Amino acid sequence: MNIAILFSGGKDSINAVQLAKQKGWNIKYLLSVKPSRTDCYLFHFATVEHTKEIAKILGYSHILVDCDVADPQKEADIVKEVVTKNPVDAVVLGGIGLQETQLKVIRDTLFPLGIEVFASHKDENHESLMRKLIKDNYEIIITQVASDGMSKWLGKKLTKDNFEELKKDSIKYGFHVGFEGGYADTFVVNGPIFKKRFEVLDTEKVMDTEESGYVIIKDYIIKDKKSRITQISK
Repeated sequence: MNIAILFSGGKDSINAVQLAKQKGWNIKYLLSVKPSRTDCYLFHFATVEHTKEIAKILGYSHILVDCDVADPQKEADIVKEVVTKNPVDAVVLGGIGLQETQLKVIRDTLFPLGIEVFASHKDENHESLMRKLIKDNYEIIITQVASDGMSKWLGKKLTKDNFEELKKDSIKYGFHVGFEGGYADTFVVNGPIFKKRFEVLDTEKVMDTEESGYVIIKDYIIKDKKSRITQISK
């Protein structure tokens, strides 16, 4: 089966890539959509522009397009335009308990093209999947937050040690520990399926309110697994 993965570079995207590899599906390309605004319904905002580097590291073809609207149907039409020009059998979305608006609008939009749409880990336990990624040494950075109790986590890397604190905060403040529902977004910079490592050197935090904001990656390097620098962003 030829598939495209809707790829933000976050933890759910990486889970989707792993599943596709395990299933033996042919990942024809990763599709990333970079919004010009933070209020899009379907797409992550922060750090998506760097998915082009992550796709190279993972060894997959990559398509990066812009989005300047905040409307579910118009956003889904962006995906439709890409897959019309680059046909696949299915479009795979990362995630587990995706909001019905997100999954349904893309599925309904691509249905006339005969393209299947599904979430990679539907109904699986999100906490368990996150713990497994961390245990497997994936480096997950929180790049956008939008919830009480989340501002202190912006820009932090999730680890075995601080995940327990995150879980306590999720109970205290009422956000989903896996961030479903838009409480936070992530960016994965290294892991077992990475051929090289995306190392963040400098970031800037932009806060829209006291509890919502995002990270801008201002400088980075790409290293091989033996830590030799292979590319510098500047």
